Amino acid sequence: MRGLAGRFIRSRSGAFAPILVLVMIPLITAIGFSVDYTSAVQTRSTEQAALDAAILSITTMDTASTKAQRQVAMQASYVANGGQGTATLNTFDVSANGTATAQATASYPMPTVFMQIARIPTVAIGVSSAVNKTPALVAATFKVTGVSGYWNKKMTLYGTQFGAAVAKPLMTIDYTYGKTGDPKGYGTTNVNVITTDSTGKTVTTLAQTQVCKLGKNAPTGVTLNTDKFGTTYYCVDTMSAGSTAGASIDVSQMAGLYLQMNVPSGNPQNLSSNDAATSNRLYSSTSKDVLPAEIATGQVVDIFRLVPCGSTGYQAWEDGGNSVPAPVGNADFFYNVTGKCDFNKRPNNTVLTQ
Repeated sequence: MRGLAGRFIRSRSGAFAPILVLVMIPLITAIGFSVDYTSAVQTRSTEQAALDAAILSITTMDTASTKAQRQVAMQASYVANGGQGTATLNTFDVSANGTATAQATASYPMPTVFMQIARIPTVAIGVSSAVNKTPALVAATFKVTGVSGYWNKKMTLYGTQFGAAVAKPLMTIDYTYGKTGDPKGYGTTNVNVITTDSTGKTVTTLAQTQVCKLGKNAPTGVTLNTDKFGTTYYCVDTMSAGSTAGASIDVSQMAGLYLQMNVPSGNPQNLSSNDAATSNRLYSSTSKDVLPAEIATGQVVDIFRLVPCGSTGYQAWEDGGNSVPAPVGNADFFYNVTGKCDFNKRPNNTVLTQ
């Protein structure tokens, strides 16, 4: 047997070459099919990632955008992210409460190399994606319920518009103490909405004025209050026309929001909801039956999440006269804020569902 094998190997008759070719054809074909298959898997992965990015990108477009406009934008994003072939937006719907859902597919006939031996010139690559975008805060209405203390102070709501790098003021609540000699220093608070007109000029509109005074002779319909020092006082609110609910702020174009309390006589002078070192001066509750709780030390507060949708939240600030942690009764700056949620441009409200 060993001699036979040796003669076969040393044979020069040429009969072995055709046999070898016949044996190699299926092996080469199998390897080739494997190469094409691997390429198809990689292509499909790229197509899926490109379609996911494309469908996410169109969820921040205005609700006034047509399906055709979204289709154009999605295809452009799909190609920019390495997608090949055609991406198709099958559905895009916004429900009455502002929830957006969308579904898209993409297809690409990938050319083959080795599979053409078997007369398979292309392999169809198909992917699909679906998203769900929950409503988010689009408007917030602030109404002062009571401000006191011997220190002047101002709370400002800042917003950073989509595509902008710098935040701008959207509202101010400005308190001036009354110098009355009482332990809490009741004074006057003005709430202003800050907007920009068509020429780019800043417009300040008064929404609410609250004047608090000592005494027991409150005007008709005004409630008398007694603070923890036993001081009797009352506050008179004057609401501007169209602002009976408070100062309504449009935040639908804002990618970020934060609150800042400026206390010129305080230490520190600036307290901010987006500053982990001072956000613990802010108190918050979503129920009038539950006292506002102090924000835990070291947290950065997301105002979009702090303001409840379709209901009223109750917030307060400790202006720096007392060390924290401390009960909310030590705070000097109280207000309510009511949120309205709807379809919005914030990308972080969108999640892939397929």
